[in-house]
Amino acid sequence: MDKEEKIETAKIEEIDKKIEISKPKKDNSLLIAIIGFILGAIFVIIILKTNMFKNNGNLVITKNETQVYEKNSLAAAVDKIYDAVVLVSAYKGETQVSTGSGFVYKADKNYGYVLTNEHVITNANKALLTMSNGKEIEGEILGKDSYLDLAVIRIKREDIIGIANIGKSEKTRLGDTVFTVGSPMGKAYRGTVTAGILSGKDRMVSVPVKNSKNEDWIMKVLQLDASINPGNSGGPLLNINGEVIGIVSLKLVDEKVEGMGFAIPIEYAMSHINSLENKQEIKWPVLGISMANVSDKNTLYRFGLKVPDKLTNGVIVAEVKEGSAAYGQLKVGDIVVKINDKETKDIAHLRYELYQHQAKDEIKLTVIRNGKEQTIKVKLGGK
Repeated sequence: MDKEEKIETAKIEEIDKKIEISKPKKDNSLLIAIIGFILGAIFVIIILKTNMFKNNGNLVITKNETQVYEKNSLAAAVDKIYDAVVLVSAYKGETQVSTGSGFVYKADKNYGYVLTNEHVITNANKALLTMSNGKEIEGEILGKDSYLDLAVIRIKREDIIGIANIGKSEKTRLGDTVFTVGSPMGKAYRGTVTAGILSGKDRMVSVPVKNSKNEDWIMKVLQLDASINPGNSGGPLLNINGEVIGIVSLKLVDEKVEGMGFAIPIEYAMSHINSLENKQEIKWPVLGISMANVSDKNTLYRFGLKVPDKLTNGVIVAEVKEGSAAYGQLKVGDIVVKINDKETKDIAHLRYELYQHQAKDEIKLTVIRNGKEQTIKVKLGGK
């Protein structure tokens, strides 16, 4: 081999060495990934066969199935109230006239006491209650009041299955989860649970009373969006702890509106409960006048009453009963625009403000008489 060939051969060998040195090392990441996948699969199989994970409040993996537990489920709260809720079937003689819901709110040594809506048993003289176990018992109607829209029914102590825990609506906040238990559409759907949120507090809703076609009473209520249907009336509205914060009473019925139900705050109900339990008539304060809304043009014309054109809110006095609280204080034609400096928009608002007082309380009325505003003090009577 001559000198040139030796030099060429040396260059080639040197290039081969450089190429060998620059070759990348073999990549084992794919192999590692495959092994990891296989080990992970084996680990899952072991879990499924051995119940390795126990319930931590969210997820349970068992031998043959996966069970999911919702951390914020209402199930525990429903359990607390369910056996206290009853179906109320109202009868006049042997004829059933209506159905609704109710709940046992207390018990003594001999009796249990059920709270429901007055409008559920308005025309009834007998109430048949269906308990959570399906047993039917007859209850005794103790007391009821159409303005409160509340009624109390008494049953025997041994028939009680559960007793409700009473909470406080004043502690609730807008957006809080609430739910109801009742019997929408009667016995077929007894014990139905619906849930939603508290949509409003201190809502002022105009309603008719005593079979009136006029909205002549104002109720201060809780608003909720849980599904409410005929038969839910009288049932409990509850917080997430299963405590009663209201009595489901009515819903807004309009083809353009959905999810607007209302409940009487439990504090308001309990403030009158003793009178109802003891069969005492609620003595509401009275003025002793007949009245009409200034917006009711037909009534104004019939009584020959005149109202200033610019006046759209207020109540006009159509008659003052002799010997009443208003006798000698108010006159026919007076227009009441305020009670204790609170605006009186109509009869419903006047009655609401009036019923915040008791007989013999003194109130201040702001009236328009002969075109001039003046203040009159009246000591309320009772009925």
